[in-house]
Amino acid sequence: MAMSVPAVAAPTERWSGIAARLRWLDARYLQIGFLGSFLLFGALLRDFALRPEQVALTFAAALTTQWLGARLLGLPGHSLLSAAVTSLGLSILVRADSLWVHPLVAVIAIGAKFVIRINGKHLYNPANLGAMAALLLLPGAWVSPGQWGNDMLLALWVAAFGITVSTSARRFDIAWAFLAIYVGLLCLRIEYLGARWAVLENQLSSGALILFTFFMITDPMTTPNHRLMRWLYAAIVAVGAFVWTYVFFQTNGLIWALFLATPLVPLLDRLMPAAKFQWRAASSDYRARNDSRSSSNQTASIPL
Repeated sequence: MAMSVPAVAAPTERWSGIAARLRWLDARYLQIGFLGSFLLFGALLRDFALRPEQVALTFAAALTTQWLGARLLGLPGHSLLSAAVTSLGLSILVRADSLWVHPLVAVIAIGAKFVIRINGKHLYNPANLGAMAALLLLPGAWVSPGQWGNDMLLALWVAAFGITVSTSARRFDIAWAFLAIYVGLLCLRIEYLGARWAVLENQLSSGALILFTFFMITDPMTTPNHRLMRWLYAAIVAVGAFVWTYVFFQTNGLIWALFLATPLVPLLDRLMPAAKFQWRAASSDYRARNDSRSSSNQTASIPL
């Protein structure tokens, strides 16, 4: 005779379950948590030239535009998370003397997701497009990518959280590919110029570089679908950013390089087709795995 009793999960199984939930958690929740804390950090400790009204108007404009676009295209409600991420990104990057610039940039950035679409994907990273719109189209607006200073501890914190976000978004590969190529070019430049290696440490401790690497170029909706094409795309952006900054001696090289390279994404997707990323797929896959595991391990049989 056997009696069924609830199985008691071992501590290692509980920790593995927590790790699995973090891995399959929608990356946008982590992005919102991190970018929100980073924006608060900058406003309180780094004296960001940003008014609370600008942040509020950015969120209002972005969320409203996303809601209207989602209704028109029949997208799920959780797409509002993407608008929140974009609002935080624009609040961190864009600066203006007036109140109308930030909401207008938000409308342009989010609206382009529904207007500029190829093969079911929106083309431009919204935060990148919004920053470029501020630079090119709006008077009295500018982008401030270096406002965090060069605090190495801060950069390491950003990198660690960025790794978590990129892993859950399944675009961790493009972050490392970009960083390896870009840092490699910086090393070659230092060797060629005979400069001190302390210069490299200063360059790598930039919060702007880490944020771009783990929170902008890793956007799974605007990067190539195939892994090899993502690596190629990362190389193109890295070389473009390096040339823009250290050959042409222009500012905002990372933002410009990503903006100029983005039209190549549809071509790269066509050269090597692969499944398109879906935000819902990750959470659904986790639930399916969890339900399967629960049904198989729900009870244990003890002979009496």
